[in-house]
Amino acid sequence: MLIVMLNNDRIIHWVLNSLELETTLFHIGQYCGSWRASVAGRSRAGYHLVLHGECWLHLPDREPPLRLSPGDAVFFLRDVPHHLGPFEQAEACRPEAAMQPLDRVLAGAQAGATGLACGFFDFRPGLAEALLAPFPDYLVLRADDPSVQGTRALFDLIVNEAEQGGAEPSPLIARLVELLFFYMVRELAAREDVARGLWPMLRSAEFSSLVLELIRHPEQHWSIESMAERVHMSRATFCKRFATVCGETPAAFLLLLRMKIAARLLDDRRSVAQVAEQVGYASEAAFAKAFRKTTGAWPGAWRRRAADGVANDSLISDAA
Repeated sequence: MLIVMLNNDRIIHWVLNSLELETTLFHIGQYCGSWRASVAGRSRAGYHLVLHGECWLHLPDREPPLRLSPGDAVFFLRDVPHHLGPFEQAEACRPEAAMQPLDRVLAGAQAGATGLACGFFDFRPGLAEALLAPFPDYLVLRADDPSVQGTRALFDLIVNEAEQGGAEPSPLIARLVELLFFYMVRELAAREDVARGLWPMLRSAEFSSLVLELIRHPEQHWSIESMAERVHMSRATFCKRFATVCGETPAAFLLLLRMKIAARLLDDRRSVAQVAEQVGYASEAAFAKAFRKTTGAWPGAWRRRAADGVANDSLISDAA
């Protein structure tokens, strides 16, 4: 069991390191009176951190409003209609007050003042979207949740950076928010209701060792028979159990894993021919076709984009 846990941690850390996101701070400050704040409507993932005070999260047509307290964080993995406001009744939260500079001392003298940090996440299209697809649209991290107590120190650092900032907010805030996000992903990966894909495989005593071998040696000829033999199952039993745990066929899972590894190798400026060989393809053309099917981009275009360091809208794909 200890070996399984160690394997799971190593794989989860590898996946987290591979997500590759860019975090931006949209605004930081505090509200008093009647106000509304939102990062919806921009087709981007986003977040809200409650630095001090309290407020309500409203999600129209979804569920009752959620009360948020100091230290709570809301992460939206998708663009979901929502707004934050000072009142439980959504219609009472009118955008009348403008955001003011963050000042906890002033906030203490103003009843109902709420300090917020809000911003966006941008993921590389394709593989990250596939990995995050099983997750819910949003997650609320509670300050008093014992399962994520490691985030408290990060949140305190964010508050300290925010309070020390002048006209320009500290660039460290966005980096610290990224760490909070990774804690959130790790928590989600441990939840039983994350129903398909890589994540349940990491929790599986049957398949975690196989996943680690696939990551270590993607260049090997992994047939259904060889994977089944690795976990001491018959071919039929392996395919049935794999589909039950993963929600994907072994072939589809192996393809996603190989293309994820290939994407990182291309980011490291490896040639397309080298990458094809390192992820188990004898034919460069066959690799290119598989890569485009999975990510929506040809390997050469992906490599050039990584080399230029410039986002290219042509790489966006619905395939994943």
